[in-house]
Amino acid sequence: MDIQVILTGNDPKLGKRGQVIKVSQGYAQNFLFPHNKAKLATSSNLKEFEIEKEKHSKEEAQKLAEAKASAEKIKNTPIKLEVSSGGGDKLFGAVTTQDIVDALAKQGIACDRKKLHLEEPIKRLGHYQVEIKLHPEIHVKLALEVAKKS
Repeated sequence: MDIQVILTGNDPKLGKRGQVIKVSQGYAQNFLFPHNKAKLATSSNLKEFEIEKEKHSKEEAQKLAEAKASAEKIKNTPIKLEVSSGGGDKLFGAVTTQDIVDALAKQGIACDRKKLHLEEPIKRLGHYQVEIKLHPEIHVKLALEVAKKS
């Protein structure tokens, strides 16, 4: 006998969060319910998921708007880092993502260092383009200049 359940999380085999699916009663009671992967599809649970879905979509829209605003700031704000270097434009050490985040913070732009993507460590003076993934839909390039400390 099959029963209807609402998935409480994304599962590659079953479906996406909030989706109503039919599964066998034994599978639901022995696996899905104990592991909090699903809830019984009652009218109150369906209403609860609809409210939660609306709240989640509003939060996502707000995050997207914040990411767009940050992207505009980053596009219009080139960053210059002054570092110690030796002969031949080689740096003592390397410019890290934390150095870039600190420079952005001085410009009034908050960013998590895990969102920065460097192709390779910056170990020479020069101009670079650093990709920042602010949101799954929004990626922006930061103009970075690494200059010799005077």
